[in-house]
Amino acid sequence: MYSEFLRRWLSDADIDVYDRIEVIREGAVYTGLLMPRPETGDPNCLVIKLSNGYNIGIRISKEDVENGSVRIRLIEKFSGKHRTPGKRTTKEKGSQHSGLKKREGKVYVLGAGGTISSHVEYLTGAVHPAMSEDELLATYPEISEIANIHAETVFSVLSEDMTPSHWSVLAGKVRDAIEDGARGVVITHGTDTMHYTSAALSFMLQNLPVPVILTGAQRSSDRGSSDARLNLLASLIVAKSDFGEVGVCMHANISDNFAYVHRGTKVRKMHTSRRDAFKSVNMLPVLRVDPWSRTIEPLNPYRKTDPKTSLKFDNRVNDNVAMVYIHPGIKPRMFSALSEYDGIVLVGTGLGHVSTNPFNNKLSVPVIKEIRELIDSGIPVVMSSQTIYGRLNLNVYTAGRQLKEAGVIGHLCDWTPETAYAKLCWVLGHTKDMETVKREMETNMVGEISERSIVL
Repeated sequence: MYSEFLRRWLSDADIDVYDRIEVIREGAVYTGLLMPRPETGDPNCLVIKLSNGYNIGIRISKEDVENGSVRIRLIEKFSGKHRTPGKRTTKEKGSQHSGLKKREGKVYVLGAGGTISSHVEYLTGAVHPAMSEDELLATYPEISEIANIHAETVFSVLSEDMTPSHWSVLAGKVRDAIEDGARGVVITHGTDTMHYTSAALSFMLQNLPVPVILTGAQRSSDRGSSDARLNLLASLIVAKSDFGEVGVCMHANISDNFAYVHRGTKVRKMHTSRRDAFKSVNMLPVLRVDPWSRTIEPLNPYRKTDPKTSLKFDNRVNDNVAMVYIHPGIKPRMFSALSEYDGIVLVGTGLGHVSTNPFNNKLSVPVIKEIRELIDSGIPVVMSSQTIYGRLNLNVYTAGRQLKEAGVIGHLCDWTPETAYAKLCWVLGHTKDMETVKREMETNMVGEISERSIVL
């Protein structure tokens, strides 16, 4: 809420939040929409969304208003259908104490950190979490035309600080939301490790009765090039659909026209900063979503929601799993330290290789002996490929055959390294029996292993 004197000043000019206004100060003219003040912002700082999409803050003092050094003018009243954040109707106020019925049919928006769930405090430039219903509606007023939401922050962490323990907590929150009667669930998340989380949740939350969609932003909401608005609005639309899986919803291209929904186990972040950084691997995206026309186009078969089904929830996870990127010159001694782990994912070369030196080249240093010792000691070793696209095949070359004979898991799988890691964490949360681990890892559970790989 703005300061008392600013509210009086705005009221005298017949200006409300979301009206189009003009502010003139020291010869400079600022035109745009008057936005609500963030809860942690300066109450004397007007927030205006310019036509280029950027938000700016203009600090105004009583002296500025009294001496006329700043002027304000109403250009156009807002005619939208959403309610002003912070205000509730009498009916809504009465429903605050009605228990779970209050939230039945709502889309739950669960905040797990990341750029998309933050706003900029314009006076200092500091970034703060913004995950209440009011703040989301203030930042993205179109939300109220798409869905009735309930928002809460589960935790605010940087994407790189996420752990398997965070995955378990998130899965539990999704289960709670479904039990509360949620129509769907949207999880806002940092983009750098979002594909790890989407893969893990896909195993923890099976037989979903409602959609579970992860989304994020490559660029913050105060930037004109932000992808946050489109990603969030598209995710809310999908959260009310018949999509019965865990998915990731992000920009489909560098324009602001539509988004793709990717299967949670077949998606990967493929660029550091582009808005279309997320790509489906070895398959097409599942859905194409136009948030402006509110339409969804299926692109690939997917599991559909069924209200008669019951959620299969299991968030047990083992976080004592290592991932090792194979590279030329990797030393055998590196594998000695891996004996402290309960499971290992190798990101191998090509079809799934490490140095085995079958031709006894004097300059080569094989590591097959150390891998075999790890497996013989009861530590499962899973193979993935750093090529990302394509399928593992341990039968083609001598190196692969030696790895397969040693007991390396993953022959003919086309999972991403991140999905292999998340799945091994989940499987080892239930069993350490080597035969069971191998069988479950190589069994397609939630679309992580494709029958046929497609490369776009």
